[in-house]
Amino acid sequence: QLQASGGGTVQAGGSLRLSCAASRRTSSNNGMGWFRQAPGKERVFVASISWNGGTTYFADSVKGRFTISRDNTKNTVYLRMTSLKPEDTAVYYCAAGRFAAASTGAGTYNYWGQGTQVTVSS
Repeated sequence: QLQASGGGTVQAGGSLRLSCAASRRTSSNNGMGWFRQAPGKERVFVASISWNGGTTYFADSVKGRFTISRDNTKNTVYLRMTSLKPEDTAVYYCAAGRFAAASTGAGTYNYWGQGTQVTVSS
């Protein structure tokens, strides 16, 4: 299971850190990712990290503003979001991948958390 937390409401330019706590079975040897879904839109890729943190990928829309990290001793993945914009408003989902590598496609993830709401006001 995956449990995402850390969402909330912030003003534009602010920061948030999302956390995704995972069971050992679903995270320790797997790539992990974050996706988001804005109202009326499809779920899209945000960021991902390989099992050992050695490789990360980011959507173009968040490059330079978001970072992803993981602490395998705590089975937790983090998404640090800075310089937030109103267009970052969405429900953010963490996911555990089928493979050890980082990946960007939703089809490569087989476990999903329940989502946490991020709202950025202008």
